[in-house]
Amino acid sequence: MIIGRPRFPQAQDWVRWGFIAVPMFAAMPRANTLSWILIGITLALSLPLLWIYDVGSRRLLPVACVAVIGAAAALWAVVPNSFASVTMFATTFFVVIRQPAVPIVLAVVIDLAAITFWAAYHDAWDGAVPTYAIVAVIVLLGLNRRTRLARIEQTELALARAQTASEEHARAAALAERARIARELHDVLAHSLAGLSLNLQGARLMLVRDGASPDALAQIERAQKLASEGLAEARKAVAALREDAVPVERTIADLLAAYRLDSGARADLTIEGEPRELAAAVGTALVRAVQEALANTRKHAAQAAVDVTLDYGAGTVALTVADRQGRRPPDAPAAGYGLRGMSERVALLDGRFESGPGEDGWRIHLTVPA
Repeated sequence: MIIGRPRFPQAQDWVRWGFIAVPMFAAMPRANTLSWILIGITLALSLPLLWIYDVGSRRLLPVACVAVIGAAAALWAVVPNSFASVTMFATTFFVVIRQPAVPIVLAVVIDLAAITFWAAYHDAWDGAVPTYAIVAVIVLLGLNRRTRLARIEQTELALARAQTASEEHARAAALAERARIARELHDVLAHSLAGLSLNLQGARLMLVRDGASPDALAQIERAQKLASEGLAEARKAVAALREDAVPVERTIADLLAAYRLDSGARADLTIEGEPRELAAAVGTALVRAVQEALANTRKHAAQAAVDVTLDYGAGTVALTVADRQGRRPPDAPAAGYGLRGMSERVALLDGRFESGPGEDGWRIHLTVPA
């Protein structure tokens, strides 16, 4: 997936956040000091839900959602007749849709504990039973929505695979046709021009031997020069047809797509700045770096998520590849041949190369002039 900078929240994001925020605003008129504190905590922690689908907020969301549910549950206990339960249940629904098993279990446990406390404190067990049922319905609806979203993603992935296969087939056909034309140019036109140039060279030597006029020699030399230039242009055309320049970002995106299909893990490409055509050596260095980084991830951190950032700066291009292992990996005893080769390739381009463990995985960063 190619993504850009974090997007501004859309209408549906504000509506989703409204289910959390509006009950908080409704509770303000009857709020005491503790209630104001809980309302502030809930509103502040609910802000990440405006970017629930963005990559940058995925690590923060589970914690924020569970904290919102806890604060809303506490507010519901403090102000039992408020609509804080709407915030609690709506956030639970969002957690069930998007988060892994642990946050879902925590959210449901907090809901049930809050309902039980409310029923015991107010001796309202008759009202607790339908509220328990509401939690069950919310969880079932969330799981149903989660399953539907998973099917949609699988369908999109299947369509993407089919489109990729179709594009590869069309590209292979185009390459085959270009190769055929290149062979024809090389075998017919280029050979003919080479033979013509040799014959004109022989004719010029014969005219010099027979004492021909300078005008005749000039005409022969001019024809020989045109034949040589035509041969050079034919060779350039053959070389151009033999090459198939693919944008660097497209090549990297294809590598990440292959990693996603192989591992089933997330692999995203973020492009910053304005993409532009790069020199062949620079593009090769970037692509080889991503290939080596993905190979190392497959070897040392199978099924780890990968984030790749390609930053087009003023006169430079930077590449960052980070895998998300969920823990800080140990320092490597010595750089392997792949990392050493990457470093040498970048050094030849007068660039900078860094590689080492990060907070939650291995990170590779390089900057080269472009």
